[in-house]
Amino acid sequence: MRLSDFLDKGASVNPQAPCLTTDGTTLSYEQVQSLSVEIAAGLAAQQVSAGDKIAIISGNDPTAFTCVFGISRVGAVWCPINPRNEAEENRELLELSDCTVVIYAGAYAELVERIRAELPMVHTWICLDAQPAGALGWEEFLDSGKNRPAFGAPVDDLAMVVGTGGTTGRPKGVMLSNRNLETMTALTLMSYPFTKTPVYLAMAPLTHAAGVLCFPILSLGGEIVIMRGADVGAFLANVEAHGVTHSFLPPTIVYMILAEAGLETTDLSSLECLWYGAAPMSPVRLEEAIERIGPVMAQLFGQTEAPMMISTMAPRDHFLPDGSLAENRLSSAGRPTPLCTVEVMSPEGEILSRGERGEIVVRGSLVMDGYYKNPEATEEATRFGWHHTGDIGYLDEDDYLYVVDRAKDMIITGGFNVYSTEVEQALLSHPDVQDCAVIGLPDEHWGEMVTAVVQLRRGGAVTTEELRAHVKARIGSIKTPKRIDAWSDLPRSKVGKVLKVEIRDELLKDETSM
Repeated sequence: MRLSDFLDKGASVNPQAPCLTTDGTTLSYEQVQSLSVEIAAGLAAQQVSAGDKIAIISGNDPTAFTCVFGISRVGAVWCPINPRNEAEENRELLELSDCTVVIYAGAYAELVERIRAELPMVHTWICLDAQPAGALGWEEFLDSGKNRPAFGAPVDDLAMVVGTGGTTGRPKGVMLSNRNLETMTALTLMSYPFTKTPVYLAMAPLTHAAGVLCFPILSLGGEIVIMRGADVGAFLANVEAHGVTHSFLPPTIVYMILAEAGLETTDLSSLECLWYGAAPMSPVRLEEAIERIGPVMAQLFGQTEAPMMISTMAPRDHFLPDGSLAENRLSSAGRPTPLCTVEVMSPEGEILSRGERGEIVVRGSLVMDGYYKNPEATEEATRFGWHHTGDIGYLDEDDYLYVVDRAKDMIITGGFNVYSTEVEQALLSHPDVQDCAVIGLPDEHWGEMVTAVVQLRRGGAVTTEELRAHVKARIGSIKTPKRIDAWSDLPRSKVGKVLKVEIRDELLKDETSM
């Protein structure tokens, strides 16, 4: 199936059913399907052919998201671009992926102007909601495709080229095939509850996990409610107003919802499945979420190179057969999915036994086709015949996967390996801590010093020494941060992940200024 086939499948269920809802306006499946055909014809009129790379630079917007299906219909390749990236990063991504057409929202016209001159391969710029100089206006673009056949078979199975950061700081283009996304969709539908026609609330950026999770919703003829910005109060209001059944949030946003005053008075009874992922979640906060939001929490573990569904933990798996909470599982990432083979590997390529820690490796039709025009990085990621996730973890005797840390985030202090995630979970178990990040800073004596930055909950008054004692009692003195700073907020990415690089840079700047 191509991406447009998921939309067409939903339309075949009920063409008049609500498809995309934003700001109180709803488009039916028939309307979205019709617009996607017009978009495909307009792209064909701009000399777009099968295999061409088309970028979208926009916030969460129904028309921008409909462009995804128009791109698919013409046999082209979708290149999602996060508009909040730095201009240079987006320029690199557009150049890297050989984009020839860019569709963008007028709100990002300034960003486009900063990079346009350095992208000679882009022959067409299309603005969704204005007509700036050098770009086609939206109506002009659609008119150009009138009465023009637009459908083309893709030259291969490539559906998306998705930018992801590399160890050198240079982005890499992950090639995701239609087969990868069909596998992800199948795994979603078989792993989680869908007891009625779903209503999916997309608050996180559609350029990331929130976007690809739309495909299984569409295949069932469900409604997608699109939020233009991240607002936890509005999120709760939308769940109640629209009878939302499914949504996705990174853990840091879940923590914000737990701290939101309106949580207790909001009717969340429609929720069947609140996916959490993209970063480890505190078991203490997860238990709180199950109690206060409902028995609907659903974990997923994946990455851009193997989207979303390497392992899963459905709401029911958070409980034991007798109905009690499965506390020992709450720190796991669930079990490997039926269409993925997951193992833990040593640096030498040896498959490790249950309980042994090493790098998590994956095989199966969920795994990317490689990095676009980067055979060296592809070879590195696929050594020994497995996709290497870069995550350190282990499998227990019940086949539950535990992600200990990102390999690059491991701290070596005094000759001991300290996993930052383990320290973060210990900090988050304190009731006054809302969020935190743990990193290693250079230290003459220890090699690296375990260092934490914490964001306290409203009204939290715990001292640094009390936090250190709290952590030490749980995981010992070696792993206890020797330095803890309290910040009013933590820097976060566009998808809600805490940015450890920015925290490290800020702390190093503080040290050099002393």
